[in-house]
Amino acid sequence: MTRPSCTYLALVLAALPWSALADSAESPAVPGLAHAAPTLLAAKADADLPLSRESLFADEPPASAPAAPASRESLFADEPPASAPAAPASRESLFADEPPASAPAAPASRESLFADEPPASAPAAPASRESLFADEPPASAPAAPASRESLFADEPPASAPAAPASRDSLFGDVDSPQRQVAALAPTERPARISGFVENIMAYTTPKPSHWSQAMMRADLSGHGDLGGGIKWKLGARVDFDAVYPMSDFYPQAVNDNQTLNFMLRENYLDIGAGDWDFRLGRQHIIWGEMVGLLFGDVVSAKDMRHFVLPEFDILRIPQWAARAEYFKGDFHAEAIWIPVASYDNIGKPGGQFFAYTLPPPPGFTTTFLNEELPSRSLANTNYGLRMSVLQNGWDVAAFAYSSMSVAPTFYRQIIGGAQPTVVYQAQHDRIKQFGTTLAKDLGSVVLKGEAVYTRGLQYQVTNFTDPNGVVPQNTLTWVLGLDFTQFADTRINTQIFQSHFYDHDPDIIPAANEYGYSLLVSHKLSGKIELQALWIASINDSSDWMLRPRVNWNFEKNWALAVGVDVFNGPPLGFFGRYDNSDRVYSELRYSF
Repeated sequence: MTRPSCTYLALVLAALPWSALADSAESPAVPGLAHAAPTLLAAKADADLPLSRESLFADEPPASAPAAPASRESLFADEPPASAPAAPASRESLFADEPPASAPAAPASRESLFADEPPASAPAAPASRESLFADEPPASAPAAPASRESLFADEPPASAPAAPASRDSLFGDVDSPQRQVAALAPTERPARISGFVENIMAYTTPKPSHWSQAMMRADLSGHGDLGGGIKWKLGARVDFDAVYPMSDFYPQAVNDNQTLNFMLRENYLDIGAGDWDFRLGRQHIIWGEMVGLLFGDVVSAKDMRHFVLPEFDILRIPQWAARAEYFKGDFHAEAIWIPVASYDNIGKPGGQFFAYTLPPPPGFTTTFLNEELPSRSLANTNYGLRMSVLQNGWDVAAFAYSSMSVAPTFYRQIIGGAQPTVVYQAQHDRIKQFGTTLAKDLGSVVLKGEAVYTRGLQYQVTNFTDPNGVVPQNTLTWVLGLDFTQFADTRINTQIFQSHFYDHDPDIIPAANEYGYSLLVSHKLSGKIELQALWIASINDSSDWMLRPRVNWNFEKNWALAVGVDVFNGPPLGFFGRYDNSDRVYSELRYSF
């Protein structure tokens, strides 16, 4: 064979995919290759590399035949061969029929690999493909490569690592043991923060007309997961109403009560244990909710300084409670204990919606003592049980609740003298309540209902000769509602309700049977604008009603603007008529996050 032919052949051989040939040698589908591959891939024990092209591909092993590798994997085993054979000094010696006189050192560079003369000194065998063609040889012979990656790495490993336990660990897909342990250990999830900032402006129109609200409100809450079935929530709200410091329309006591308020919202721990959930802390406990008015919501205290006009989630005041819930299939049971109760915030006399007492007789003045809250004792704690079940589409619940009434009763005392005075004091009595709620989806209509029997609540009497001005009355209040959903982009809700007084005392203001109804209609003009109107009225006295038209506009993401009117009408002692001088127009601008 001529010299140029050898050159071409060497280039062809250098470009051959030897690893693919080795893989194919293991498969019987390629005849003859199974016999050639072991000889081709065999590592010499301590002698030289093949002396010629013929000996490289011969069927007979070389003079000192090292053990052939068992597989491709053993070629890259973690253990280096017993002794490293000397590398060819040149292209000629690689394919010469006779071995060189002495084993030259490995080539120092790609140029010296194909040079006719060997390098002056014998450097160490190349540690990788990169060092094989590098311009300078490595300083010292590195350890045998532990894997295919380390064979072609730029730097050899500091020490021979342990054999990989899996393909993932071989190619570095698995984190370090320390990171694996950290990943397996339960970790606290990051907290999520939410809330809103709101501006409310309200102008009362009856004379003397005046600004009645210029409030900035900020509500912030955070919740997260501690792991192990334990979750938490923290929340607070700050209200600042500029109407009171900027105006002298309201008494100073009202200004002090409603200018700046800081209140804790829900702050609790949730603990899950199988079918049981436990919640400890300040929390909302909602046992009933209808449209417009609160009937079966007997546990929640309310902020009544703006009547029932705010949204219910703003209106409600959380309770400090321990709560246990049990879930099993479609059955749910709930037990609560409230050691330190919250009570309705009714504001101070002279406030816009403070109208809880009878007008005094002619010639009398009226004064109010500070509200008397129940003392903190075991006897004054609240407790209750509620159970519900979902059966054939009917969601039915029943509850029993014993509490110090969240709503106050105004006890009355008459003081004679030169200036007769009617003295009122708000107090809270022990009451017991038993109730039920139901809901049923009837397709295009959803039926809802609530009923509450209350025993022990006191009511004011119009007879000013009564020694304390109140009498106990047992009542049953029920409400039924239908929610129509078959109309596109339109919701219609209608309700009818009644309060029945057992052994009705003729001196109390309500009749033995008080009936009323409500109608809510809302319609979306587009994805951003919604029209809404709520009407609630008495059936006993058709002149006693409240109307609340409103427009909601979600003009940007997280932004909402609402404008509306609240109109009250009725007799001075009517449920709505007592606020006949509180008609108002208002706006609400809210940014939520």
